[in-house]
Amino acid sequence: MNNNNNFRRFSRVALVALIAQCALPQAFAKVGGEQAARLDKDLTPMGAERAGNAAGTIPAWDGGLAQSSGALDSAQGYKDPFAADKPLFTITAANAEQYREQLSPGQMAMLKRFPDTWKLPVYPTHRSASYPQQVYAAIKANAQSATLIEKGNGIADFKVATPFPIPQSALEVLWNHLVRYRGDSVKRNYAQAVPQAGGDYFITKIKDLFLFNQAAGDASQENGNVLFYFRQSVLAPARLAGTELLVHETVNQVKEPRLAWLYASGQRRVRRAPNVAYDSPGTASDGMRTTDNFDMFSGAPDKYDWQLVGKQELYVPYNSYKFASRSNKYADIVKPGHVNPDLLRYELHRVWHVRATLKAGMRHQYKQRDFYFDEDSYQILVVDHYDNRDNLWRVGESYTINYYDQPLVWTKGDAVYDLTSGRYVIGILSNEEPADEFSIPLKPTDFTPAQLRRDSLR
Repeated sequence: MNNNNNFRRFSRVALVALIAQCALPQAFAKVGGEQAARLDKDLTPMGAERAGNAAGTIPAWDGGLAQSSGALDSAQGYKDPFAADKPLFTITAANAEQYREQLSPGQMAMLKRFPDTWKLPVYPTHRSASYPQQVYAAIKANAQSATLIEKGNGIADFKVATPFPIPQSALEVLWNHLVRYRGDSVKRNYAQAVPQAGGDYFITKIKDLFLFNQAAGDASQENGNVLFYFRQSVLAPARLAGTELLVHETVNQVKEPRLAWLYASGQRRVRRAPNVAYDSPGTASDGMRTTDNFDMFSGAPDKYDWQLVGKQELYVPYNSYKFASRSNKYADIVKPGHVNPDLLRYELHRVWHVRATLKAGMRHQYKQRDFYFDEDSYQILVVDHYDNRDNLWRVGESYTINYYDQPLVWTKGDAVYDLTSGRYVIGILSNEEPADEFSIPLKPTDFTPAQLRRDSLR
């Protein structure tokens, strides 16, 4: 690999991105017609570089995986389009220095923390990300209409997904993740585990319902500031079963904070939950992840200053079909210290590197967070978290696939690894759960406190 040339190349990209970020006011994000036309030429419809890299280790984007009604198998789950691939090499603690430029500091720290058991099996790169044509059309329109508002804490004049396909600032990249396309409505059942350092764990089973608001960003609509409606139900174990969370995720959470309600089965009443935000503990996570660790990052960005470091090439978890296979039981996945690396797949991809630094006077248990966004989907794949003493503390990874019956990119497992305690939380596991359901009949009235109360008391 011509890594030195690639590093210099992406350093120049980072410099250009930083100059652009400083030169453009954050309240203005539209691009002109000539720039938007690049989405049909040298850029993909998502705004990624269509060409491969100079070394030939990242291929050109050729449309990603084609939509297929035969993507799902009842026994396997999503069929692995790349099952025949063999690892090119494996990164371990012994050879990690050789690949330092293509690893995040957190990934390096994981190899050092677990030198005998953690590794990164590296496979050929496949740029599999793809989305429906109507999503691409909406994104192209967004390029010439969407704007950041309220100092970047909100957005306006966008539709469906990915408001800023040609991002010019860190907050634009972040909003592309927050508003990325995940279907119209979704029901997903999944499992979560928080192993002790020795490996003991129990499984928490959870059901999520999402209804993505098609009027989001439309100020003329009464619910235009609602990004999506969300309900979460804990199904097991028995001591947690019956706990329900209802959220109206707002587009601008500074102007109108996230609306949340909680039903606790022991109390048998619905109450407001204003603390379901920022660094409050995540559901059933034993303190191993914060609420804004959900989906790698969710919620309001206002506690941080955001810096666009630039693009780089990174070995990231990608095309994790082997990990997601229904042939795996949770005992095969959940191991002491980390998930089973034999089930993982890493590929070399271009990522946007964004750094969030806690503002003076703000409080959060993470002082700095370094995010690495897939250029082809804006899914966050890796996050390094630093504590308030500037120590690298936690490392997040998202094990994604293309749900190519839809098609769209989303996770089949989100992990947050604690380098200090040697513990971690792994969620969104669906290997032993019913298949995710898309385009289910949901409406906003299914997501009201009154409906939550009626459903919970049945």
